[in-house]
Amino acid sequence: MQKIKLGIVGFGFMGHCDADMMKTFQNIDLVAVADTNPQQLEDAPEGVETYADIDEMLEHADINTVMVSTPNPSHPEMVKKAANKKKHVICEKPAAMSVALFDEMVSVCKENGVLFTVHQQRRWDKDYRIMKEVYDKKMVGDMYVIKSQLYGFNGNMHDWHIYPEMGGGMLYDWGVHLIDQILDMIKSEIISLYADVQNVINEKVDDYFNIIMKFRNGITAEIELGTYYLTPKRAWFIGGNRGSAIIDGFEGEGKIVRTSHLLENVPGKITMTAAGPTRSFGPAAPGLLLEEPLPEVNVDHRNYFEHFLKAFNHEEEIIVKPEQVRRVLCVMDAVRESARTGKALCLKNSEEKLCQIIKHKLLLLRVDRLDFLPLCRPRKMEQR
Repeated sequence: MQKIKLGIVGFGFMGHCDADMMKTFQNIDLVAVADTNPQQLEDAPEGVETYADIDEMLEHADINTVMVSTPNPSHPEMVKKAANKKKHVICEKPAAMSVALFDEMVSVCKENGVLFTVHQQRRWDKDYRIMKEVYDKKMVGDMYVIKSQLYGFNGNMHDWHIYPEMGGGMLYDWGVHLIDQILDMIKSEIISLYADVQNVINEKVDDYFNIIMKFRNGITAEIELGTYYLTPKRAWFIGGNRGSAIIDGFEGEGKIVRTSHLLENVPGKITMTAAGPTRSFGPAAPGLLLEEPLPEVNVDHRNYFEHFLKAFNHEEEIIVKPEQVRRVLCVMDAVRESARTGKALCLKNSEEKLCQIIKHKLLLLRVDRLDFLPLCRPRKMEQR
């Protein structure tokens, strides 16, 4: 197996994380790191060459692959420089801050015959892979709804995350992962999308969003994230006509719940509750609800690089494909457009129409990115 000789450009937090990951591979050698800030290079691994910028690294380092971990707006420039030097490229997410910029990056990589992929490593999160297994095997029957929720308590952004021009905010930070997970799971076309994106306690960048997507196969997916919920939580719910699957936590703690017999037009018994009489929402009869364990999965973020190593050696295709990344970016633009207008986007013909709609809106507004457009005014929050 041919070895990957890797150079990392941008040796900040993610660059360091990636360098640590490379130590676990026999067939990936971290050869060089580059950063314009000399202090970031002070703790470079022993034996790894250090450079002041990508140009110097591309000129002198014996590498065949570049990992781009620089600030978001610089991704297109870094990717194109690496590709023009015939280096394969792994780019951190978000790959670009507009579909048009991403298309340029893909074009340059194709012209130079190099691999190009994006580090969407959260496709190998344990909680997600469990729910994907439930979905793929239809373990709860015909599904009608999938919910992905992520709540936190430390609502204030930090460092570059507070600047819109740097791709700050939760939509670009976590949203790109959560959307990618849903699109990777549901192999169907989006026919409508509605989104609410808000600045709850941060002045310039979003810290809350709720995205609802209706797919052609009949499933509705909802993604909700809030950094100021004050009740930290990572949760999933999949509802089907043969049961429900529930997860609470990144480690995949949860269960599948079924009924002991199929409830089809069964006359309900009126039950008195604190909310008054009800047929549908009273307590379940003893023995009606049955619980089952969720499927076991064995995944790790390391799997992303295992797949890339195989693609590098022509053993399989790139697993995170540029067209999949482009689709995520199209959805993110649609999210911002829906949030800006307060209206759902209906896609009667195709998702490509979505991209064309957004591009047209950008031309009319004379901007090249939707992330600079105001979504809402920040709220003045009273202490809870």
